[in-house]
Amino acid sequence: MNNIKSFTIFVLGILFAGLSCTHPSEQAKQPVPATAPDVVVLNDVQMTNAGIETALPQKREMQTTIRLNGTVDVPPQNLVSVSFPMGGYLRSTPLLPGYPVRKGDPIAVMQDQSFVQLQQDYLTTSAQLDFLSTDLQRQKDLSDADATSKKTYQLALSEYKTKEAILRSTAEKLRLIHIDPEKLTVGNISAQTRIYSPIDGYVSKVNVNVGKYLNPTDVLFELVNPTDIHAAMTVFEKDITLFRKGIHGKVALLDQPGQSYNVETILVTRNVNDSRTGVIHCHFEGAHRELLPGMFLSGVFQLDSRKVLAVPEDAVVNYMGRKYVFVTRGPKEFQLTAVETGDADQGFIELTSSGNPDWGNTRIAIKGAYALLGKLKNKMEDN
Repeated sequence: MNNIKSFTIFVLGILFAGLSCTHPSEQAKQPVPATAPDVVVLNDVQMTNAGIETALPQKREMQTTIRLNGTVDVPPQNLVSVSFPMGGYLRSTPLLPGYPVRKGDPIAVMQDQSFVQLQQDYLTTSAQLDFLSTDLQRQKDLSDADATSKKTYQLALSEYKTKEAILRSTAEKLRLIHIDPEKLTVGNISAQTRIYSPIDGYVSKVNVNVGKYLNPTDVLFELVNPTDIHAAMTVFEKDITLFRKGIHGKVALLDQPGQSYNVETILVTRNVNDSRTGVIHCHFEGAHRELLPGMFLSGVFQLDSRKVLAVPEDAVVNYMGRKYVFVTRGPKEFQLTAVETGDADQGFIELTSSGNPDWGNTRIAIKGAYALLGKLKNKMEDN
């Protein structure tokens, strides 16, 4: 029995000696639980040094800011193409592009022999009508006294009405070329007539030169009334429903971004073109003569405020072309999570429900997010 006990003690001694001789590095090589590649685990010291703070996203009132591009535009009633209803030669004009004009100012002198013929026709017809008026009264008196046939009177009446119609139509033709038939006499017949500005504004285009023959369809000048120019801003399909009449914004010329102009939305188009965009028309608050039709604009519009879930902008990190937040998975464990963001306002950024419909119940690292990202990158490099 004593021999058996001695043998047992000897064997146990060998086992304990073998265990005590195991190298420490071999013990360190024992497997440890692994974490997911997008998860960061910190200790207390690291949490303190990184300044990590966590919180649930907040509900905040946030204004939607939309940036648009567009051009300076003019409504049709404020962009006037000046032509001349009769053919003729341009005798003179003082106009140059940018030249200011006032309604009723003479802007050109036209000349043609047809003007002389038109005035002659009016005066001749007027003289004939005076004779026919006297003759018509005489024929009526004779017809009433049965001294002549009714047919003679009717012929005189027909001729009078024909000449009256010719006289009136000729008078309207004279008014079209700015000649007053009421003031026309044999002594003031002229081969020249003037063209007058139909609006207050300035000249945007001059399409003719002195001495050129002009047809009735030719456009001589283009005039702009600057008091009602507006901004035509292009809006993408997804945003056009956010706009309504009365929304205010600021626009600026592309080459003068420091000079902004206040505008108010007056019309939102109800159609979308092939480029999936629409147009909003905005009225400039005040007259700005330096703005010309066709100039390119950029604009910023503040839409109505709405309640959204938002986090501080520092909570969202940019990595590999995408946006992420660190979602808490434990007291000191954080997972990199892709996020879709919306509008930003006053240091906060909206979290949309497209990435996570339950952001309101998801705790997020609102401070130290970039420190967590750096820790995650070091972890990936070590692996």
